[in-house]
Amino acid sequence: MTTSALRLVDIQKGVVNRSIFISEELYKQELEQVFGRCWLLVGHESQVSKPNDFAATYMGEDPILLTRDSKGKLHAFLNMCRHRGNRICRADAGNAPSFMCTYHGWTFATDGKLVGVPGYKEAYFEELDRSQWGLVEAGQIDSYKGLVFATWDKTAPSLRDYLGDAAWYMDLLVDRREGGTELLNGVHKWVLKANWKFGADNFGGDNYHFPITHGSSVTVRGNARSFSAPINSQPERVNVNAGNGHTILGRYIGEGDSNNDQSGARSVDYFNSIKPEVKQRLGDARSRQGSFGIATVFPNFTWHGGPMVRLWHPRGPAQMEVWSYCIVDKAAPQELKDMMRQNLTNSFGPSGFTEQDDMNNWLQCTATARSRKALEYVMNIQMGKGHERKSEMIPGQLSSNVSETNQRAFYSRWAEIMAAPSWAQIHIDPRTK
Repeated sequence: MTTSALRLVDIQKGVVNRSIFISEELYKQELEQVFGRCWLLVGHESQVSKPNDFAATYMGEDPILLTRDSKGKLHAFLNMCRHRGNRICRADAGNAPSFMCTYHGWTFATDGKLVGVPGYKEAYFEELDRSQWGLVEAGQIDSYKGLVFATWDKTAPSLRDYLGDAAWYMDLLVDRREGGTELLNGVHKWVLKANWKFGADNFGGDNYHFPITHGSSVTVRGNARSFSAPINSQPERVNVNAGNGHTILGRYIGEGDSNNDQSGARSVDYFNSIKPEVKQRLGDARSRQGSFGIATVFPNFTWHGGPMVRLWHPRGPAQMEVWSYCIVDKAAPQELKDMMRQNLTNSFGPSGFTEQDDMNNWLQCTATARSRKALEYVMNIQMGKGHERKSEMIPGQLSSNVSETNQRAFYSRWAEIMAAPSWAQIHIDPRTK
């Protein structure tokens, strides 16, 4: 890999070449350099809570089976028979002690071992070394308080080091209450003709678009007061560059307020009621921040406010497949869980109030990048450059809630990983809190 990616993202000038959203060559390199090396979210332990549970997902474009084997160990396997390459499982989730390929019947256990080969004696004359033909397993797998991650790269840093300061904020999503969290059944999926980076960029800290992009949908829902404050007049709202390409958009929460705008008054009461427990578990600073807004963990894992976990799966330079889950505290009342899922669906997904606004923008931005003339002009991410600051209370590099600090952090990390020949040349910011 050459250093061409570094030339496409100039953080000193605050500009990005639009070819990173449309180039087939760069996309192939992304699959190898980014999705082939980074830690990627592959599921939640609640999806595979019992022995022999499984759930299907992706790492980049690689189809994956997340399994818990009969002894309780987690695995992430390529969903591919080692014989001809047929998928060994076509279900989204379930429980089974083994997976049989429907082509020739090779059968694999949930620990990946090849346990059945039709004609092993008659056709293979017992000469096939079954121990060498098990499922292809990820290089590493680990979980962080219920969220399960995997990487193909055996030399990648530990998950804990990879997350860095993002884990401090992620605790507000997954560790507010005793018992942790769970994903509610089901996942909302749809395909969008836009580059995956636009979704990760937007959810990782673009508060600038909100009054314009979502103006009509918010007004329809009778919440136009959200736009009454002048830009950057709310010091409690901040963008956070948490290091390692991870970015957060959040705000401090006072009494009677909630950062979960999609969940309604009942959720405000709930979040206020659990503040003493959050304070005891995570400390005062985080107890006043709820689930700390919206974040992107590089490259393609997003959470939003506390009901939504989302993955931006790449499907070519000009297409992505969006997967959206609902995550809740296990200890929350069932009525609240149901309400949060319903309100999340109303706001997000292809028919949600705010989702359609975003999709229109990302579609057009991706389509424009195909233009020969448009490629001659760079994308501007200069907002707030040089006005970043530190805080004694919370980790990371902070900036005003309307800035492009987080975009610069995201794209510079992309360029660094795309240019580096191995993890040995990639900088890791340690956790500071």
